[in-house]
Amino acid sequence: MISRFLAFSILLFSLCISNAISQPADSIKINPELLNNHWKASWITHPSESVLDYGVFHFRKSFDLKSIPSSFIIHISADNRYRLFVNGKAVSFGPSRGDLAHWFYETINIAPYLKSGNNLLAAEVWNFGESKPWAQFSIKTALIVQGNSPAEEIINTNSSWKVIKNGAYSSASASAKETAGQFVVVGPCDRVEGVKYPWGWETLGFDAANWKSAKTIDVGHPRGVGTDINWVLTPRRIPMMEQTWQRLSTVRRTTGGAVPEGFIHGKEKWVIPANTKMTVLFDQGNLTTGYPELLTSNGNGSQVKMTYSESLFDANGQKGNRNEIEGKTIVGYSDFFLPDGGDNRLFRPLWFRTWRYLQFEIETKDKPLTINDFKSEFTAYPLQEKAVFESDNENLKKIWNVGWRTARLCANETYYDCPYYEQLQYVGDTRIQSFISLYVAGDDRLIRNALSDYKESIIYEGLTQSRYPSANTQIIPPFSLYWVDMVHDYWTLRDDPQFVKGFMGGIDQVLGWFNARIDPKTGMLGKVEYWNFVDWAIEWPWISESRVGGVPDGGSVDGNSSILTMQFAYAVQRAAELNEYFGNTYEAAKYKQLAQNLTEAVYKNCWNEQRGYLADTPAKKSYSMHAQIFGVLTNTIPEISQKALVTKFIDDKTLIQPTMYFRFYLTQALKKTGLADRYLQTLGLWETMLQNGLTTFAENPDPSRSDCHAWSASPNYDFLATVAGIRPATPGFRSVQMEPALGSLKFIKGQMPHPLGLIRFDLKKSGSDGIEGFVELPDQLAGTFVWKGKSVTLKGKAAIKF
Repeated sequence: MISRFLAFSILLFSLCISNAISQPADSIKINPELLNNHWKASWITHPSESVLDYGVFHFRKSFDLKSIPSSFIIHISADNRYRLFVNGKAVSFGPSRGDLAHWFYETINIAPYLKSGNNLLAAEVWNFGESKPWAQFSIKTALIVQGNSPAEEIINTNSSWKVIKNGAYSSASASAKETAGQFVVVGPCDRVEGVKYPWGWETLGFDAANWKSAKTIDVGHPRGVGTDINWVLTPRRIPMMEQTWQRLSTVRRTTGGAVPEGFIHGKEKWVIPANTKMTVLFDQGNLTTGYPELLTSNGNGSQVKMTYSESLFDANGQKGNRNEIEGKTIVGYSDFFLPDGGDNRLFRPLWFRTWRYLQFEIETKDKPLTINDFKSEFTAYPLQEKAVFESDNENLKKIWNVGWRTARLCANETYYDCPYYEQLQYVGDTRIQSFISLYVAGDDRLIRNALSDYKESIIYEGLTQSRYPSANTQIIPPFSLYWVDMVHDYWTLRDDPQFVKGFMGGIDQVLGWFNARIDPKTGMLGKVEYWNFVDWAIEWPWISESRVGGVPDGGSVDGNSSILTMQFAYAVQRAAELNEYFGNTYEAAKYKQLAQNLTEAVYKNCWNEQRGYLADTPAKKSYSMHAQIFGVLTNTIPEISQKALVTKFIDDKTLIQPTMYFRFYLTQALKKTGLADRYLQTLGLWETMLQNGLTTFAENPDPSRSDCHAWSASPNYDFLATVAGIRPATPGFRSVQMEPALGSLKFIKGQMPHPLGLIRFDLKKSGSDGIEGFVELPDQLAGTFVWKGKSVTLKGKAAIKF
């Protein structure tokens, strides 16, 4: 009762604070009646099974058509999730993740899958119950389907739909031992007993005479309609996910038998004899995300256990080189399939899996088992690699490729911190991921969705949640500041002022929360509640008792952290720019003065003249590179002294060092001080990961929990923004500045997507300090090329020679 009350309270609060306008993910026009009035379709569920506990349900609706229509548009959603079939063909999967106040639905044209005569809509709907992912909100098991017009309302969900609970499914939640004690909140794996499965349930020929009539719950509610609010139906804001078939790369180890050579290529069946126990370790060749599909025949009484892992572990729990398997075992979560002996039985998990290594543990009884095929359907947000970066350093190409794979696997229906462990959209990660999406793919849809998600997460105190959507609230105050920075980032890179303007109220809320926590004695931030994560520096470890880590001195009990105060100033400076742009002169002046007060207070209280560094607190007991970085970015350090300071601290190992995550901000400091040529010298951590066989970039330097963390993919942005030096010269990217920093490179060549087209470049060093080549801008875009303090105007295809 308490949990339902809290969920309803959160829903009502989210409704009150959110006024973002949601856009359909495609060009299909939604009937305005469905945006402004109750739907005629009802949410439906099973009439007698629990609607709160774990369960997998199948719904069916048959209907007749005299002829094949040219268009048949429907809208569909479910709680927790659904997979829709039309005449046996899978056509839609969703809903995309949101919260109760933004419960998304997909709009699809199913006409290509229809035929004259009898047709069937079939939906698989599941509720993971208490084991649901932390990113998943839920009220109860339910499905809704609504026709777009009266002609399509024949398929509206109501009591004419039939439903059955699939008793073959049970939850296969991993134990702490199976996941090496790590934090895993992506939902359970599946255990499927073939003898209980209603094979063919999604096809027209299946006999559903014993299925029950669905129970109606309530009609569909779009935003702002009616008094009884449950799921607030909202058009999907993003495109559908990519689906591409992929196959395993190699067999790395077997015990108890052999795998036919052609099996992994789909050219040969694999027969496991009766009364056999066999273990096979497969290698995908690189980390991936996808839906495994196991197709079997015969083998009644057998079991196939499939364990997924990013890497293998040695006896000491260390990963070491990811390519090496000797003396290592697999640790990870597992699916279980128990074939019933029938032909062509397909196992496919309800939710995608993440793996490089996949281990099969097979046990047969008195019947042999035939595995007809195994492949997987890769899935991720459909980012397209439109950017190109080439140079004379082949190692940079490897970093680019691994970074791009990292960014891709960490982007799905939201950005993910990591695809294996959490699948949660954290602001600190998302800011870096957004730059990669814009610079490499030119795609802003997932960024727009993320910005709206965070606005919709704002709690009553005025802070955004650190990750959202998430049914488990977490607050990291610095991440609220990064959301402000993200809005500013988007404003510089996209000419979309009305969208940006919609976040100004939320920005004021966030900054107002911090403003109320300024210590009047020091002028710095005093005690700041919640989890003030900055970076996973070695000196800032996870503390089990307080359940926080990555927190610098002054970030917890005592307050007066120079880093947090400067992060606050950094966001305030950007808020001032936004307000000035929108003509809010009073607010702009107020924020400028606040930023000045904060930076002056930090310098006054934390600058150590003897050491020549900013301390982490006024006590001056600890010193981090993080404080120096933000001292530069906020002009806390006088501009005249910044270049010398960066030159001094960049190689100073006595300072607390940043991990891959925070080196994104180190690079910004290099650029700001004219030291961008040193950027390539900071890539040692990435080169080490390549040497250790990682195929995606990890959360931290080893020992690392996650082998795939997109905040470590920042080189894909910086190769274009720092090495090629491409950046907006005016808000909205209406003009461009290009100031390359080749460092030790002899040439760079490539392209980058801009809203107006591709920016192309081909540049090489000439002489001791010259450069030549060309830069080509899209039509209607102008800019400036800068080299060693000299500049030339860019328009069309411009020859460069300095």
